[in-house]
Amino acid sequence: QAQLVESGGGLVQSGGSLKLSCAASGITSHIYRMGWYRQAPGKQRELVAIIASDGNTNYAESVKGRFTIARDNAQNTVYLQMNSLKPEDTAVYYCYALWGGQSWGQGTQVTVSS
Repeated sequence: QAQLVESGGGLVQSGGSLKLSCAASGITSHIYRMGWYRQAPGKQRELVAIIASDGNTNYAESVKGRFTIARDNAQNTVYLQMNSLKPEDTAVYYCYALWGGQSWGQGTQVTVSS
């Protein structure tokens, strides 16, 4: 059974940094894309960053220059380095993987205090 397990969320002050990790297990086929979405209270889930298996990346405009996504294909793991965090980055962050199907992680809370 496909499973995505996230780690690395928490509470940080404005301007601080956090690194999220997500490990995929139970997926035996090629994973085309892995990435991160987030959902703040009262808002829709939105794309943060996504990376293809060839290394191509796509970022939300609001995080460009502050967040960096990376991927270890051998370990089926994706990372999100978040720098210069702002209170508006506060949300539940969800890991995502697109393979023959698609999978979502359970979410990890990121809270940025002002």
